[in-house]
Amino acid sequence: MIFTKYLTIMLLVCGGLFTHAFAAESLSTARLFSRGAEFSNVKISPTGDYISAITKHNGKDKLLILNAKTKQIHHAIFFPSNAQVGDYAWVNNERIVLQKEYLKGWSDVPLYYGELMAVNADGSRATYLFGFNSGEQQTGSHLKKNTPIRATAFILDPLPDDDRYMLVNAIPWNESNSLNYELSQTVYRVDLYKGFRRKVTTSPIGYSRFLTDHDGEVRFVAGEDENNITKVFYRQDREWLNTDNLKLNLDDFYPISFAENKNSIYAAARVKGETLGIYEINLETGEKTQIIKDDKSDPSNYWINQATKKLYAVEFENGYPSYAFVNPEDSHSKLLKQLLASLPGHQVRIVSETRHSEKLIVVAFNDRNPGDYYIFDTKAITLQHLASAKKWLDPARMSEVKPISFTSRDGKVISGYLTLPYGKEAKNLPLVVNPHGGPHGIRDEWGFNTQNQMLANQGMAVLQVNFRGSGGFGQNFEQAGFQKWGSEVQYDILDATHYVIEQGYVDKNRICISGGSFGGYSALQSAILEPDLFKCAIGFAGIYNLELMFDEGDIANSASGTSYLKNVLGQNSEVLRAMSPSENVDKLKANLLLVHGGDDERAPIEQLESLEKALKAHDYPYEKLVMDDEGHGFYNDDNRAQYYEKMLLFLKKNLDIKS
Repeated sequence: MIFTKYLTIMLLVCGGLFTHAFAAESLSTARLFSRGAEFSNVKISPTGDYISAITKHNGKDKLLILNAKTKQIHHAIFFPSNAQVGDYAWVNNERIVLQKEYLKGWSDVPLYYGELMAVNADGSRATYLFGFNSGEQQTGSHLKKNTPIRATAFILDPLPDDDRYMLVNAIPWNESNSLNYELSQTVYRVDLYKGFRRKVTTSPIGYSRFLTDHDGEVRFVAGEDENNITKVFYRQDREWLNTDNLKLNLDDFYPISFAENKNSIYAAARVKGETLGIYEINLETGEKTQIIKDDKSDPSNYWINQATKKLYAVEFENGYPSYAFVNPEDSHSKLLKQLLASLPGHQVRIVSETRHSEKLIVVAFNDRNPGDYYIFDTKAITLQHLASAKKWLDPARMSEVKPISFTSRDGKVISGYLTLPYGKEAKNLPLVVNPHGGPHGIRDEWGFNTQNQMLANQGMAVLQVNFRGSGGFGQNFEQAGFQKWGSEVQYDILDATHYVIEQGYVDKNRICISGGSFGGYSALQSAILEPDLFKCAIGFAGIYNLELMFDEGDIANSASGTSYLKNVLGQNSEVLRAMSPSENVDKLKANLLLVHGGDDERAPIEQLESLEKALKAHDYPYEKLVMDDEGHGFYNDDNRAQYYEKMLLFLKKNLDIKS
């Protein structure tokens, strides 16, 4: 039996979804903040009869299904052995389709091989729908039999008006049974009860992202070629046509949703490297109309009506979040405004809704609150609290995240965020600079950051910088960081640090820098460029040898990845060595803590080894922590807690913070 009745968990229903039977006071600071969310991915069934949520039990993700009226557990779904529930979707009033993931001893990150399972809300009619281990069921119809398939499946469209079928996009495996995004993807129409499938279409390009229209027809696909150039195709009479034929004269063109009719769409695009604007485009005439654009930042979130599949609002993140409405009179626009008014000081997300939007599942969060789930009755206009993602963290005692903006040494306006410890005067504080990863396409946003809140809880201010090269501020700003990783990008981080010193927020003699991935690179490189500024540096899953990126790691394993590296790093060996921390350890003065996962494929362990070799050659002392079974980031709560404990001890010692 694939699915088993959930009998062992003990949860009490009281007002919200659940009460929590553990004392936060008994946990160390590191364990308190390292603990993952108790509830996530909360959804409501199409008719509103059930509420579902992911929770953990015995270290694995389970799916709880509750009676929406009583909040009592109706059923629970979990897999035996080392398998767990991944992402899931309600595909009709009674049925759920879910991903089957695996926890492997050599990797604490769940592995998904593309298997889709289906089960009714009461646990009946459990079926293996799609995957490499599919059964040999016979159809006796024009549909192909449910045979095994070497591909990884994701739900494209649950087809809310069709109780029998859904659309799945399948990414094929390569010869080594690995997922290969560069290959063309196929869309299948899949029977929800028997798993029979029929091919609908195949993408004309790799890295495909499909878009369906109001009727569930596959109409658009966007992807990248081997040079990382985005191409968009639209489907007409079952043929894929390049949108270049529309002669839109727009860059980074990407369809978001269909508009009022099947021949008009809303799309994001930019002109001459500026920020992304939102356009309404007629597919028959090529006529375009810009309807929304912010001059400083790209959209950070698109609000789509799940029932109509229409765009109704756009969110921007320029300091604090703001909202722009496609049509202020749209019913969902009005609902969003009601929610924002009802939950002041919070961002909100409508994460699930009934078929006709009578009830919505809403998550509200801000810089101090990691998230609260509510059910919003749109008819009665009532908001009922369901659950907190991390109830053991009291928002009232968390720290403010303050947007900042300054001018860099070469005149470029740079933004960021400063987390200020709760209950302490914002003056002469010890500081941890926390550059983000990426660096391109990624940015820091206002909101709850668990690690930064933990540091602030111990009296440290934390600085985040959206340096040039960061995503979200237009193409020109992002490309300004290309081939400038070790220079201008770091200068922005250093200038931000001096800015908060000049403002009086921090003590110039008590500053450390800590980051993950590219942030780990920045921690070392900034400490090399200005060695007297930082008392210590922490590199987590860092890149330390830029030349090595062309030989080791998953980016270099594909043609598009190699093209990306050539574009953003260049190929001048002398420059790459000059920008590599492993080649410049002689300039360091900061105390070092190096943390890495042994199974890291993005920044493989060879990166750490290259830095260690250089440090040992110069007799430079350092501390390290290597988790052999972790990848690019620590997934396991216990491993993350161990890292946090070591991190806190290291920072407190170097920043002269008394416990």
